[in-house]
Amino acid sequence: MIIRTAISMLMAATLIAGCSPLAKIEKSGDYQKKLAYANELYARKKYTQAHDLYESLLTVYKGTTQFENLYYRYAYSTYYMKDYIQAAFHFKNFVDYFPNSPHAAEMAFMQAYCFYKLSPQVELDQSNTEKAIGQMQQFIDTYPESDKVEEANKIIDACRAKLEEKEYRAAMLYYNLGYYQAAAITFNNVLLDYPTSPRSDEYKYLVIKSEYMYALNSVPSKQEERFNQVITDYLDFMQYYANSKYAREAATYYHLAQQNLKSLSHE
Repeated sequence: MIIRTAISMLMAATLIAGCSPLAKIEKSGDYQKKLAYANELYARKKYTQAHDLYESLLTVYKGTTQFENLYYRYAYSTYYMKDYIQAAFHFKNFVDYFPNSPHAAEMAFMQAYCFYKLSPQVELDQSNTEKAIGQMQQFIDTYPESDKVEEANKIIDACRAKLEEKEYRAAMLYYNLGYYQAAAITFNNVLLDYPTSPRSDEYKYLVIKSEYMYALNSVPSKQEERFNQVITDYLDFMQYYANSKYAREAATYYHLAQQNLKSLSHE
């Protein structure tokens, strides 16, 4: 009895589904009706259903005057489904298909924006973050008059800040593990990569600190050279960051390096 009831319910559900407006439209050979219903679903934010209908109509309408608007909504329905890889592909295709469209700049921006949406947390691989920067810069270069340029620049800044933070964390990891030479090199690279960063004084200070620890833990025959490097970088720090909040701490390592050099000269 239970089995027969379950089968009856399944058959009823299948019958209802088969009689649904979407099922009828999907079976219909009336392409205009299909397109109109897809647009209705899109307007109602039923993006998955609209996407499937649009996809079934791509080859039908390709080359017609209606294809541009169809593909525009198809690309966006993919984006709203959060399939950002495919959405980026379709936004790019739109620009390739319709380079003179009034939507071309918007689509180019959205292609770049998809890579921004794919940009992961700082500790993960940042390939998509780098792609977002490249694509946003290309968008700015291609459409400098677009009203999206300001937003694109903000996204580039946000992506660069994420890459900067990843490099900083890598340098700190080296330092915390006691790999002081690697830490000094990596902090210096962060400074070279982001010279206008508001944290540039911190990076230079951490170069000095890492170099001091590297010198302190070196074999005696290498210490003079390495303590002198601490002094050189401290003097460079004071030339650019004399008013930094890290100036006093940097001076501590400068004086310690001098004291160690004096001790070495007396040995």
